Amino acid sequence: MLVSPWFDIGMMAVLGLAVGSFLNVVIHRLPLMLDAQWKSECAELNGQPAAPTEPFNLSVPRSRCPHCGHQIGWHENIPVLSYVFLRGKCSACAKPIALRYPVVELFTGLLFAYCGMQWGATATALAWSGFCASLLALALIDWDTTLLPDDITLPLLWAGLLAALLQWTPVALPAAVWGAIAGYVSLWLVYWAFKLVTGKEGMGFGDFKLFAALGAWFGWQALVPIILMASVLGAIVGIAMKFSSGLREGGYVPFGPFLAGAGLTALVFSPAAMLRFVGL
Repeated sequence: MLVSPWFDIGMMAVLGLAVGSFLNVVIHRLPLMLDAQWKSECAELNGQPAAPTEPFNLSVPRSRCPHCGHQIGWHENIPVLSYVFLRGKCSACAKPIALRYPVVELFTGLLFAYCGMQWGATATALAWSGFCASLLALALIDWDTTLLPDDITLPLLWAGLLAALLQWTPVALPAAVWGAIAGYVSLWLVYWAFKLVTGKEGMGFGDFKLFAALGAWFGWQALVPIILMASVLGAIVGIAMKFSSGLREGGYVPFGPFLAGAGLTALVFSPAAMLRFVGL
């Protein structure tokens, strides 16, 4: 008996919900882990002993309520459902749980379900699901901290080249390689041109690496529609934040979330459709 396509979609959705729960941990803890690592390295370079710390990584310690320290049990950590059953509040202190947690879980589940709908329960679907999860994590980390960690951008870039090699994407390997090269170099040139003219840094090196990763996944031909879509999204959000007085100190908005958003848009609607959207 043939397995229904809906079964594949459902399985991918459930997997996505679980991955989304893990992404919440990555989004919160990875910047803290990197900060602790940088402080330790600075202390070592200065000949100072590193301050003793408790183990802290993506698995230790177990998740706790940020308000009262209540350790979250397994039954309180079921994606989306636990938030609904707890009515969005900690079971110990009744302080509100951030809405972002179930939203990230649900959105990841939807992205995985989309990949299951497009490619079934296949290696291709898993590859693109990993692509989606990585972009979602990068977008939120950059929005929170203005960091695009190499721990995610570089594996994403290499995964795009590997996916092209294994024909899990419709991009030929040469196009993926040139996409990675052109993605990095193009923003690198923009960075230095802007800095020479204004004396300011308009973006971070993480943006170069993320754009290179998108070039590896979609090929060099997709770089123009992706950067145009990212710019349109960034302009819309930036203008809205300016009128609502939501801009941060210095008046900047990180570019990584919009590159990630453009990458997800390219996956769902295709780069050609994105060009039509911006009127080209």
